[in-house]
Amino acid sequence: MSPDSKRGPRADASRNAARLVAAAREVLAEAGNDAAFDVIARRAGVGNATLYRHFPTRADLLVAVYADEVTALCERGAQLLESTEPMDALFAWLDEFVMHVATKRPLALAATDGAAERRTTLFHQWHAAITSTAEDLVRRAQPGLRSDVTATDVLTLASGAALAADPAHACRVVAMLRSGIAAQPAAEH
Repeated sequence: MSPDSKRGPRADASRNAARLVAAAREVLAEAGNDAAFDVIARRAGVGNATLYRHFPTRADLLVAVYADEVTALCERGAQLLESTEPMDALFAWLDEFVMHVATKRPLALAATDGAAERRTTLFHQWHAAITSTAEDLVRRAQPGLRSDVTATDVLTLASGAALAADPAHACRVVAMLRSGIAAQPAAEH
């Protein structure tokens, strides 16, 4: 084994991969999941060969873009845990989650089109990351929530809203959920 084979990717290769993912995110948002690879390469400032070296198939590129979207959503949840009142943090993140589901679902499905085991593995990884973020936010907000509310409940309700309505209406529905899952004051006698 040569010393070079033990090293990670060169710095310029890592930068190119990051530029390609960023460019792909923009182009896919503008033109859809069937956007031409040469447009993505041009936007990233690299040649087609560089794009194919990093992402040999469309699915490889779509997976990288969607994985980056999931990472950003989870990082946003971590930021909100540190900076906001617990209930506000949970619902700010749920708004972003709803927008993610409403707008990124076609990308997730396109990224995993093909082998069933690949889809299962990737969806499990992405679902686990999002669920973990939701669990952290729900745990922190728990004093303000009904005692029986779980992260799975919250994600199911928010996902349903995202899939049933346009993104703006879905966020409105999630705002309505707040009163439904908030802890109720003890009845006065």
